[in-house]
Amino acid sequence: MKCPVCGNEGTKVFDALLLNKYKVDYFACDVCACVFTETPYWIEESYEDSITAIDTGIMNRNISFAMDTNYILHHYFGTSGKFIDYAGGYGIFTRLMRDLGYDFYWSDKYSPNLLAHGYEADSLKEKVELVTSFEAFEHFANPMEEIRGLCSYGNNILFSTLIYDTERGIKPKDWWYYVFETGQHITFYSEITLKYIASELGFHYVKISPELHLFTQKNISSRKLQKLNRPWGRLQKLLLFYRNRRHGKSEEDMYTQKAKRF
Repeated sequence: MKCPVCGNEGTKVFDALLLNKYKVDYFACDVCACVFTETPYWIEESYEDSITAIDTGIMNRNISFAMDTNYILHHYFGTSGKFIDYAGGYGIFTRLMRDLGYDFYWSDKYSPNLLAHGYEADSLKEKVELVTSFEAFEHFANPMEEIRGLCSYGNNILFSTLIYDTERGIKPKDWWYYVFETGQHITFYSEITLKYIASELGFHYVKISPELHLFTQKNISSRKLQKLNRPWGRLQKLLLFYRNRRHGKSEEDMYTQKAKRF
């Protein structure tokens, strides 16, 4: 089975039961350290509900990513540009960022836009300053094709996916992130994998945490952004988030802007 990232032949490392009924083989690549499933023939069934019942952290996760993004935009990319949330689900994150005053737009192949209607990325004709994509990379059957698609929107990509530790290995019982019950997580990355992708696409790779990452053409220090995970960094994010909530657009302003679009 060929690796979906670098194209080299992968080695079978284990099999597991997905959706409680499909026995699926998992492979590891010796070149880029990507772990991936066999061709995901079950994928349409797994997306009958685009957001699964066991995704219990969806609201907290969106608020946390909004705080991270708010800080990163404020310090590194500016606040006045346009931005896209790719694989944006029901539009929770796009709505949060718009409520903070950012000109964010939504995109998703599988999920309906319930909370950011009227702000679809299809309406944009120019590249944006930053593309976000949270908890999506592990869903990509063809990661390089998908990420190149993201590059068509903009040259900076802030994304989340939990990377595995190559030193600890990839045993299925040791890592909850496989989420065998849903069948939606099919490609898994290490730091080596993400560095390989960044190099192939002409990006700098910035590791913010094991979960949060940045592909960018700017020269941004990983060390500085990793401070966001420390107590003082978390406090800075929180204070900036609530400051922006107070000084962002009022409900009246947002209503007036939205009304002009229809």
